[in-house]
Amino acid sequence: MPNVTFFIQVENMPPSNVLAELTAHCTRLCTGILNAALENVHIIHVAAHQGRGHPIFAEIKYRLDPLRTRQVMEDFMEKLDEAIHRETGLTARIRCFGYAPPSIHARN
Repeated sequence: MPNVTFFIQVENMPPSNVLAELTAHCTRLCTGILNAALENVHIIHVAAHQGRGHPIFAEIKYRLDPLRTRQVMEDFMEKLDEAIHRETGLTARIRCFGYAPPSIHARN
């Protein structure tokens, strides 16, 4: 963890090179601001047929940690918002969900 999923409207799906840049930037934010180990960062781009809402919905699931304060998460979201807009030209709705370590059950 963190797991970052970008749900992007099909008609607004950027080309692969833009997605690669967004992934690289998001990875740096996760390993830098969130202090996540690189092997624990997962980033997924999903083409979505949206009924309503922003052209991109970014969902971040992360492990709660004393270092990931409200201010740290605000900084992360601000920088992620900037990266999404810079790379795609689109506005994203960003939502972060923190999970306590005892409630996370994972494999691989």
